[in-house]
Amino acid sequence: MKIVVFGAGAWGTALAASAAGRHAVTLWARDPALARQLDATRENSRYLPGVALPPAITVRAESVEAVSWLAEAHDLAIIATPMAGLRQLLAALADYKGPAAWLCKGFEAADAGAHGLLGHEVKAQVAPQLRAGVLTGPSFAQEVALGQPTALVAASEHAPVRDALVAAFHAGNLRVYANDDLPGAEVGGAVKNVLAIATGLCDGLALGLNARAALVTRGLAEMTRLGVALGGRAETFMGLSGLGDLVLTATGDLSRNRKVGLLLAQGRGLQEALASLGHVAEGVYCARTVAQRAGQLGIDMPITRAVVQLLDGQLQPAQAVAALMGREPAAERA
Repeated sequence: MKIVVFGAGAWGTALAASAAGRHAVTLWARDPALARQLDATRENSRYLPGVALPPAITVRAESVEAVSWLAEAHDLAIIATPMAGLRQLLAALADYKGPAAWLCKGFEAADAGAHGLLGHEVKAQVAPQLRAGVLTGPSFAQEVALGQPTALVAASEHAPVRDALVAAFHAGNLRVYANDDLPGAEVGGAVKNVLAIATGLCDGLALGLNARAALVTRGLAEMTRLGVALGGRAETFMGLSGLGDLVLTATGDLSRNRKVGLLLAQGRGLQEALASLGHVAEGVYCARTVAQRAGQLGIDMPITRAVVQLLDGQLQPAQAVAALMGREPAAERA
């Protein structure tokens, strides 16, 4: 199989490296300087230092306008940009005849001309004929690149897309499970980033393991309510793209979103926290959109709401905790 990965960040590079042992892989970088560095050193020192690029990876840096032409020479197209770049790449691939999938997790920011949509909703607008889905689940790029055991979900309404993703990436220590609940898989991947900020805040304030367990559990309830309202199935949120990804991102030390919460708990400003990461923390950019979509649907998401108020500077860390703990009693299912 010939695979092209559009996006040479940490996750795109890791997945390309994982597949290159069995397939011919092209890794496309938007930045020509990064492409030259990757090709010369065979290492992505900016985003994934210490991991050698396998010989089977070819590095390219054509313009976005050439994306469609490049994809046509491959059997599977993977979009590995952040959410902010998904709309442009999907539009460029609108006429691609093969299967495609994106890796990013989140909602578009509901500003700057964007519409606050999930990936499959963006695709419906700009590339309705494209057969596509998402490859998601609990996965840190560094561990996948090092060949450590990982399980992912290939979610799409199109069976050929799910089959292509399994054939491309299921091997060795990487397992890929197929699922036809694309909305559910996407909501899980988006909301867990917001909840990870809250959990990082909880841990940064040393509130204890009881508090962390409560936050993760109630966060899962928020995620499920929104996901079902957006067309997902409740059982999806008990799987890899829901509970699995939430636990990893909320508790793992490699989680950028968790790190944001930890830094905010230390009294760091949001911009200072983001600058220290060197990578995108999607939860920061989609938290407000998650809250807006929930509000439009009449879904109560108090943890998400507190995170938005924290990020906007309306609440200090201790005030955010007090707001959550001071809520009126409710039945657990509520």
